[in-house]
This record gives sequence, structure tokens and C-alpha cells, in this order.
Amino acid sequence: MSKTFEIAVFHGDGIGPEIMAPTLDILRGISPDYDFNFVDCPAGAASYLDVGSDLPETSLAAARKADAILLSALGDPAVRYPDGTEMTPQIDIRIALDLYAGVRPVRIVPGMKTPLNLPEGKTVDFVLIRESTEGLFHTQGKGHVEADMAEETLRLTRRTTTKVCDFTFRLAQDRKAQGHRGRVTSVDKANVFRAFAFWREIFDDVARDYPDLTADHAYVDAMALWFVLKPWDWDVMVTENMFGDILSDLGAGLMGGLGMAPSADIGDDHAVFQPCHGSAPDIAGKGVANPFAMILSAGMMLDWLGRRHGVPAMIADAMRIQAAVDACLAAGEVTGDLGGSLDCRGAGAAVMARL
Repeated sequence: MSKTFEIAVFHGDGIGPEIMAPTLDILRGISPDYDFNFVDCPAGAASYLDVGSDLPETSLAAARKADAILLSALGDPAVRYPDGTEMTPQIDIRIALDLYAGVRPVRIVPGMKTPLNLPEGKTVDFVLIRESTEGLFHTQGKGHVEADMAEETLRLTRRTTTKVCDFTFRLAQDRKAQGHRGRVTSVDKANVFRAFAFWREIFDDVARDYPDLTADHAYVDAMALWFVLKPWDWDVMVTENMFGDILSDLGAGLMGGLGMAPSADIGDDHAVFQPCHGSAPDIAGKGVANPFAMILSAGMMLDWLGRRHGVPAMIADAMRIQAAVDACLAAGEVTGDLGGSLDCRGAGAAVMARL
């Protein structure tokens, strides 16, 4: 008998429902070895306008109960709180479920509109781990503002920094077993901020538990430069929340845009899988959105569930999804943002055909 997994589904705002639809079609038909029960969870700008909450308690409860969470693009810049700030329920979910490890893979494959001119034989395939619950996001809209000054607080704890560093080294071990180099780089600003000297000390302590891996450090400004000049040098990196937010978008730029950038936010007991891009209200309803980042995020969900529950078929199917998207890119079966002629549904159907 196949196992059924309960998935909390946040369809999102703007293009969110459009990119979620083909993703769910792929998950429904990918394998007879397991099944899904999809639970719809309202959230975001539409939910705020409908019921006065961008993250209703019922939706958070469903997410907490589910085996995994699939989350599309949430929010709308035109819908804000009374104080003028945008609503960010995806960040609230990370904090509520202690999803401390933001996983942002960066891979450049044939067919991507990368702005780089890669030297012959160079391959870009690295993972940025962003601590997702602390750092400069700690105050999250609650900073101190006066007439002539404003102040936010950067907060790092030993508990969470240790956990995210350990997660990163374990991921690097898994990648080394798959043929990657086994290198872990801490990205910080320890030459200026005491908080990052604290971060670096914890990173080095964790590194001692993984003598089979190479551990080193880089300053965040230098790493931004090296992302462009030598992105093939890196394997796995770990960094603070704000630095990770910025560098992950730079990584998406190397792949040709946010439409190719999947992500996961993972904790000890829960995980969210979502595209890195926003809800793009300017193209919502036109059917032209690129679903690949959402589909690749679903593939990351399969891999996580398969490893967590011991279902090899799910791990294999995650690799199949990645290979199918890669094949679509190589064949030019893509949406307009990547130079193709397919609409959102058509791009999803192309991935399904490859599967």
C-alpha cells in the first residue's frame, strides 16, 4: 500500500495560483508508490482582504500538522498594514515553525539565460544556506524609529547558529557522497561586527566535528564579487539572514532570474518549499508566469520527504523532476522570460511530458 503524505498548500497571491496549479498536477501523477492529500491554506494579501489576517490561525495549524508545506508566492505591494509595511506571512511561518535553514541551490545548466560567460569545463553548482529566523530580520518591522534616527537590531543566538552550521555541514557531507568537493564556507563580516566574530567562532566549533570536510571563511562583500568572477569555486555556504537574502537573489541572477530559483526553509520538524520570487501582480492572470522555480521547489520537497521517511522512490523522483526541467531548458521549451513561447500551463505540461 502506498503511503499518503499530507501537504499544506498555500496557493498565494498574484501569479501564485497560476504556478501552483501545474506543480500540483505533476505531484498528483508522478508516482504510484506514494500519494498526497493536499490541504488548502489561505494566506497572504487576498486572505488579509478577505478575513483581516494574512496568516489565519487555521492555516498555521494546518501547516504545523502537515508532513510538508508547499508555498507559492505570497503578498502584494499594493496591500499593506496600516503602518505602511508589507505583509510577510512566509517569514511568520519560518519563525513560528523554527525553520532556521534556508536552502538556496544555484545551478547553471544548458539553456539558462545566465549573464556569465563560463570558461570551458567550468560548472556552477553550489548551495547557499541562509539562517532564516534571526539576524537582521530579528526586529521584523518593530525597529526603533525617531524623528532623526532609526535603529534595527541584529540578533544571533548560539543555539540557532550552531543548528544552521551543523545542517550545512551535513548537507555538504551528502553532496560529497554525490561527487561534490566537500567544502563549507562561512560568509560573514567578522572584520567589522562582533556579532559575526561570534558567528565565526561557532562555525569553527562545528567544523571540528566534520574533519572529512574543508571549512573556510569569506567576507560577504568579497563573496558578492566572487559569485560573479568565479562561481564555480563554491560548494556549500552558510550565512546570516540578511546576507543570505541578498546573496540568494544574486545567485538567482546567475541562473537567469528568479523564475529559476527554488528554495526550502527547513527546521527540525517542519519544512516549507517555495520559489524565491514574488507574486508579480503586474503579470498575474495573463498566464505567462514561469512555473519552473515552483516545480523545482516541489522536487526539493520530494527529496526531503523521501530522506525523512525512508522512501527511495521520492528521492529518485526529485532527481527526475530536476532532470525534466533541465531537459526543457536545453530544448527551449520555456516561457517568455527565458526566451521561449510557452505559457505557464504549457511549460508545466512540457515538464510532465519529460517525466
